[in-house]
Amino acid sequence: MTDPTSAGDLVPASGDRAQVGPFDESEANPVRPYIDLGGIKILPREGLNLRLEVEEQTKRIVAVGLDYADSTLQVQPFAASRSQGLWEETREQIRTQIRQQGGRVEEREGPLGPELLAEVPVVAGADGAAGKRLARFVGVDGPRWFLRGVIGGAATADVDAAAKVEDLFRSIVVVRGGTPMPPRDLIPLRMPATPGSA
Repeated sequence: MTDPTSAGDLVPASGDRAQVGPFDESEANPVRPYIDLGGIKILPREGLNLRLEVEEQTKRIVAVGLDYADSTLQVQPFAASRSQGLWEETREQIRTQIRQQGGRVEEREGPLGPELLAEVPVVAGADGAAGKRLARFVGVDGPRWFLRGVIGGAATADVDAAAKVEDLFRSIVVVRGGTPMPPRDLIPLRMPATPGSA
């Protein structure tokens, strides 16, 4: 039995991950109509728009953007070692990066476990006026993988929108595959197959 209030114990937040998600491919319901993007599978739902973020030089897909409940959720699946999660170390890197950009960041315990709430400086509009954008950085360590999410829009402040986006994040299935990969490498993503293209 773990005490969820103990600060040093980072396992309980994802201790029930296999039941509540995000899921490993081995835990997913095989009959659900997932959108297959290679490294992750997304469960379609009403009002969900999906965007693939492509790296200019390499043309490889580096992230999946989901627009839902007046919010955005950007997700990336990474390879991890069997013995050690990446979320704690990744949070430290994000925190440092945002502070170097002149932003503010605080760590808090969210519904998905430890998360970062950040105020990120952005250049807004044609006049180049500086603004601030709120973002929530969430992450879950799974078996040999790590799923990172960046939440923007209504779900950074609105409780109802946040619950919907958190549910969307939890419904994601990570397909790690059997190929050996160094920890922190992005698990390959691909375009979904178009229905009826046979």
